Amino acid sequence: MNDLHDIRTIGIIAHIDAGKTTSTERMLYLSGRTHRSGEVDDGSTVMDYLDEERARGITIVSAAATFQWQDTLVHLIDTPGHIDFTAEVERSLRVIDGAVVIFSGVEGVEAQSEKVWFQADRYKLPRLAIINKLDRVGASFERVLGEINDKFQDRGVPLQYPVGSESNFDSVIDLITMQQWRFDEHDAVAGNIDSELVEIAEAARITMIERLADHSDELAEAYLQNSELAARKIHECIRQLTLANRIVPVLAGSAKKTVGIQLLLDNIIRYLPSPADITGIPAFDAKTGADVTLAPGDDAPFAGLVFKVVARKSADLYYLRTYTGKLQADTAVYQPRTKQTVKLKRLLRLYAKSTEPLDVVGPGDIIGLMGPRDIITGDTLCDRRQQVMFERMNFPEPVISMAIEPQSTKDRGRLEEILAMLAREDPTLNVSEDENTGQCILSGMGELHLEIAVKRIVNEFNTAVHAGEPRVAYRESITKATTETATFDRNIGDTDLYARATIALSPSDDHSTPFIVENRLRNGNLPKALVKAAMAALNDGVKTGGNNGYPLIYVKAELMELEIHADKTTDGAVLGAVLQAMDQAISTAGTEILEPMMRVDIFAPEETTGEISNYLQGKRSLIHSVDDVLERKRIRCEMPLAEMFGFSKAVPQLTGGRGSFSMDPCGYRAVGR
Repeated sequence: MNDLHDIRTIGIIAHIDAGKTTSTERMLYLSGRTHRSGEVDDGSTVMDYLDEERARGITIVSAAATFQWQDTLVHLIDTPGHIDFTAEVERSLRVIDGAVVIFSGVEGVEAQSEKVWFQADRYKLPRLAIINKLDRVGASFERVLGEINDKFQDRGVPLQYPVGSESNFDSVIDLITMQQWRFDEHDAVAGNIDSELVEIAEAARITMIERLADHSDELAEAYLQNSELAARKIHECIRQLTLANRIVPVLAGSAKKTVGIQLLLDNIIRYLPSPADITGIPAFDAKTGADVTLAPGDDAPFAGLVFKVVARKSADLYYLRTYTGKLQADTAVYQPRTKQTVKLKRLLRLYAKSTEPLDVVGPGDIIGLMGPRDIITGDTLCDRRQQVMFERMNFPEPVISMAIEPQSTKDRGRLEEILAMLAREDPTLNVSEDENTGQCILSGMGELHLEIAVKRIVNEFNTAVHAGEPRVAYRESITKATTETATFDRNIGDTDLYARATIALSPSDDHSTPFIVENRLRNGNLPKALVKAAMAALNDGVKTGGNNGYPLIYVKAELMELEIHADKTTDGAVLGAVLQAMDQAISTAGTEILEPMMRVDIFAPEETTGEISNYLQGKRSLIHSVDDVLERKRIRCEMPLAEMFGFSKAVPQLTGGRGSFSMDPCGYRAVGR
């Protein structure tokens, strides 16, 4: 086992096509983990191993690989960049200690770039940024650095200066050591800075030091006294500020040409946290629910979180992040969700779709394990002596659905089994039955999400299916606030049941979460079990839906009063009173139907913007801005998801094949507004 200080568990996050997978492939190659560097263009990548990933040239599922760099064990997770697969990003961010954010030197900060950045902010992840593709026409390090600082609280501090532009980009200057690094496919060599660049590099270094001095009194004092700043001192300062999330070091490179990737690896080791830097791991006691804080020691009881399931016919493969203690192969652990002891047959070192057996692992590791089928994403596995649970992961609700059925009736059972496997893998894929038609309904995050699922059913599982047209998943929200009281007073058999509940229901201004449920009871002497039952009923009541049958969203439900009788009140009576009050509140408040909206960025030649604008207006879109980006225009707008079916085909037609777009969910809006 590696010392905790010599482990890095990181994720690669970015907008689609920014170069995540190519960067990852170069890291694997430079570390000696592969004998040739995989290419996205020819479908030879290690990390994108699904047939659909290689055919489309995009990452669909997160893949993990472990390799050695210098004396450090690096666990690396490559995540998708397409918005339809945001769940893969979410579960990866939940278990990593630091992130590398990749920006394209041409496109800059795009819609999904912003989304993954703010996702990383939510988990308080220290990160590095690298501006990639600086060898491409139109690339600009300075422009993209400016966008990063404009959008992300001026946190980006460049540690390098790129030498050459576009096809002539071939080296970088390290502003800390004042060396110029030159690269080939295998090696990085440091030398003197080209004479004509010395003055420029010195000015860039002063700017970097001044930016760091804004956050470090010690560095500022040394700088003002004109002291010679040793590289070691600057490295220490950058590491402290990065771990505190006060700055984000920005690097330069081209993964395609293997320029800057060695230095990226060096800086991952130098600045991103090890498990030893994560001093307090939040969890809660599985028995009492009380908050507890764990420390990542080898001698602590074991605890880990299952963050991904790869469903298989024989035995499922689970991705596990270990947090505390040691875990040995062929041993039993406790599963707090089911209150069962489970036997873990094998521990595995992950390498994309390949695995290698392990005997024992310590804290801070990412591994695979084989075990029983009743483990799901978000499960905690722990030592029975210390029964703890980690906070479960929350995934967005599906926004689109389609009917799906087998071409042959004899395959109906097989299709149900396949869909159950896919849903077990992907928490954002939901399988249900239409109450009116009896059809199987597959729901997901977007057209591509569902299309990929159908392709996998046909190609991977050899089952022919009929898929219906995609349908949008609508929601409802209430139109005004109301407070309602309901009494559950019934005689069932020989038993009298009684409970009285008052709830308040109001529109929520917090659109970052579907709904808010709060306990506002002033009587602190009520039995905890009954209060818990009331809160569970209130939570379920919000989920049941509005007057039109769609799930509620953007509402706040509060339990205001609960009246009980010592001999007549049971959990069931409380449930009845709360749900009755909820029904009254929804009816009184009234509801309106909401539809999912997408924030869309369209990049197109200037001469096509008029035609695009006309098209968007016919799709109920709200255009926010039209900006210049190099020699193209960027049209930023909001569009109902219902209007985006076929949009990926319309953009090339409108732009003569020269346009592109990206999109990001931006909440719900009332239909017709």
